[in-house]
Amino acid sequence: MQKRILFYALIIVLANSLKANAQDATKDTTHKRWFIGSTLFLLGNFDQTNNPEFIQINAGYRITPKDVVLFKFKRSIYSWPLGIPFGPEFDKPGLNYPGHARILAPQIGYQRFWWKGVFTSVTAMNAFEKYLDKDNKKIGNGYTLYLDFYLGYQFKFGKKRFFFEPAIGISTWPIRTNVPESFKALDEKWNNYFIQPGFDFGINF
Repeated sequence: MQKRILFYALIIVLANSLKANAQDATKDTTHKRWFIGSTLFLLGNFDQTNNPEFIQINAGYRITPKDVVLFKFKRSIYSWPLGIPFGPEFDKPGLNYPGHARILAPQIGYQRFWWKGVFTSVTAMNAFEKYLDKDNKKIGNGYTLYLDFYLGYQFKFGKKRFFFEPAIGISTWPIRTNVPESFKALDEKWNNYFIQPGFDFGINF
């Protein structure tokens, strides 16, 4: 119940913000309304040692030239505690889970452009997780609510039809349920947030 209340509250806040911005928007209707895209993190699938089997699909709708509703879908597997930062300890032997988790995660968010290509965004990702042990046997199902906050810049190419968005962000997970005890013991050694870059790209239409 708590996770549903938090998620619905975020949706209401985003909806009210978008409605207000749309009412105050200029009459500029020349911008492209829709876009689709993905992320350069797809290149991680070339890692044959720890292949994340990662899929990400991005889509969005521009209420105004500065206000964007974001929709994303992710699928991946991971075998390390969420809070391990990038560095020598990331994916270090002995720190990984005794198994792995598979996630299916729809995501909704809001992006605001402030000056030229400078933007901030906030997204809520609902990750439905399946936990498996070292023998690839299912040991439970769980749910995690991720909140992601980004600051970045959008570069446009090809008469503004294509774009690339390098960014820096922080991800936190205020709600996480039904994590196996063997996984939870490793999670507790790390922070409940993760600082990460963003490398989204897409096409406007």
